[in-house]
Amino acid sequence: MHYFSLKSLLAAGLAGLLSGCSTFCLQNRNPASVKAVYTATPLQLDGNLAEAAWQTAPPHCLQLGRGVYEKTPLAMQSSVGKVLREPGEYRLLWDDHYLYVGAIFPDSDVHAYGQEDQLPHFSLGDVAEVFVKPGSDTYYWELYATPANKMTTYFIPGRGCLMNDLLTSSPFELKVAAQVQGTLNNWHDQDGSWSMEMAIPRKELEKYGAKFGPGQPWRIFLARYNYSRYLPSKELSSFPQQAETPNFHIIEEYGILELIKP
Repeated sequence: MHYFSLKSLLAAGLAGLLSGCSTFCLQNRNPASVKAVYTATPLQLDGNLAEAAWQTAPPHCLQLGRGVYEKTPLAMQSSVGKVLREPGEYRLLWDDHYLYVGAIFPDSDVHAYGQEDQLPHFSLGDVAEVFVKPGSDTYYWELYATPANKMTTYFIPGRGCLMNDLLTSSPFELKVAAQVQGTLNNWHDQDGSWSMEMAIPRKELEKYGAKFGPGQPWRIFLARYNYSRYLPSKELSSFPQQAETPNFHIIEEYGILELIKP
């Protein structure tokens, strides 16, 4: 299959990205497959997604939960609608040391007010969220990247455990980088998009005994918080698509991570 150049998507702006997503979005299956393509060339982590390797990775396009419209207050339904207004896409690569996650998000009003790592950035502005879980155990990670080049790593021993700030105390050597096509934290103008790259060390994923590699059972979930003055309501979207109102801890809806080595 031919995929659009991510570099050209950035140059084309919002219209080009929307066209690309509508054409190439992978259809949701149950469970959905989330494909990551092997790269033999180390990536330059700058948030730009311009390397040729990203062009080999299939796009995973974000969607609203199928039940969002029905659970929106009746008076807001005609304003909010059933279609994701600022969709965006994720792409995944991997090599001998990292799982790489890249994303491009159309965004008319980019803002991220958290000035430090390890903050609840989902409540402080736009954020990309990646959930990674071994299929053979209960624990998983919740990883954030923001347009302001900040990150948060949560380690969750199990969905039924106590979830509080103590979950951020487990060290995790995540790397993130982001770029904004517009101006950050300025509601007076209109922005174009933001993009990010995330490098997840395989040694971190294997630190509690689970093996990471082709054929190993891993689940992954890709999500986004999008706030904008130009939207009728904040948009919470994901791949795989969720059945009802967004709840990013429904691990039964996480996709199957497929590591592809040509």
